[in-house]
Amino acid sequence: MMMNNDDREALMNAVRLLETPGFVARLANWVGVPMETIMKRLPASATEIVNRAVTGALEKCLEVALFRVDRGWGWFRSERAMKITVAATGAAGGAFGLSALTLELPVTTAVMLRSIAEIGRAEGEDLQADEGRLACLEVLALGGGNPSDDPSKMGYFGIRAVLAREVSEALRHLATRSASRETAPVLIRLIETIAARFGVVVSEKAAAGAVPVIGALGSATVNALFMDHFQDMAHGHFTVRRLERKYGAELVRSVYDQCLREMRA
Repeated sequence: MMMNNDDREALMNAVRLLETPGFVARLANWVGVPMETIMKRLPASATEIVNRAVTGALEKCLEVALFRVDRGWGWFRSERAMKITVAATGAAGGAFGLSALTLELPVTTAVMLRSIAEIGRAEGEDLQADEGRLACLEVLALGGGNPSDDPSKMGYFGIRAVLAREVSEALRHLATRSASRETAPVLIRLIETIAARFGVVVSEKAAAGAVPVIGALGSATVNALFMDHFQDMAHGHFTVRRLERKYGAELVRSVYDQCLREMRA
């Protein structure tokens, strides 16, 4: 089977979204501040706060991801409305500094996850199926990478490979419809794996607020860019999954690699 031109172009666009520099690099380019300057501004006390906030956010959002996306809500389909919403949560959290992250991040993540789900729905994802719902959570582990990163470890398919075992085990567990699904060890392991990568981007977001030139723009702006980043990841991820359902994973991976080589040529 050959991929038609429209689908190949859609896949090329997905490659551009998924394999371009991550959130902090985009933010640095947008404000004209070196990445190193941003990351050096991360307070020494931030690591524990970020880890606690990320774990709490994902545990709270797991239920949303698995049980509350079976109906499409029109308001959530507007990506602009979602950016405005998280800008508001960012502004509220920014008024209280880094300590407010544990309160702000679960709300921001829940809104972001619903936006991700609607993007998935538009690409034909079955959100009533556990696989489709977990695919929404997978987006939070996607952050892009720098051109110098090892594609086998940091590229899109490398990240999916890291998640594959935990996702497979979680799907097997969810198929049993266990009453204790939220606290099952397999789901906790999946959350921890996703949290390890999502936490990196959250740390970048926290560091950005400490840079004077970025802080002057406000936490609202940083949060809107944060949402924009993960919406891009969702568009790329669900485009790939849609094409895999149509053509099979092997062909899509082959064409994806071709597109990636063309993009980097």
